Formats: sequence, C-alpha cells, structure tokens
Amino acid sequence: MQVFVSLLLVLGSLILFGFTCRQRDFDHSDRLALLPIEEERKEEK
Repeated sequence: MQVFVSLLLVLGSLILFGFTCRQRDFDHSDRLALLPIEEERKEEK
C-alpha cells in the first residue's frame, strides 16, 4: 500500500513538473525570489 501511494505521488509530481515546463513559467519564481530585495532597496532610498 505504501509503495503504491509513493508511486502515485511521484507520478503526480512528474505530471505537474511537465505541465510547468510546457507553460514556461520559470520567470515568475525568479521574480518572487527577488521581491524582498527590491523592497529593501526602496526603503533605503
């Protein structure tokens, strides 16, 4: 049972990864990672 559930989780994550790669939605994560840095620069000015 545990092996079956693990395989389902792996399969689901591979499907979601493939879906994200097809949409080419990688820029959004980079922009969100840099968002706190942008806020600090605005406060310093």
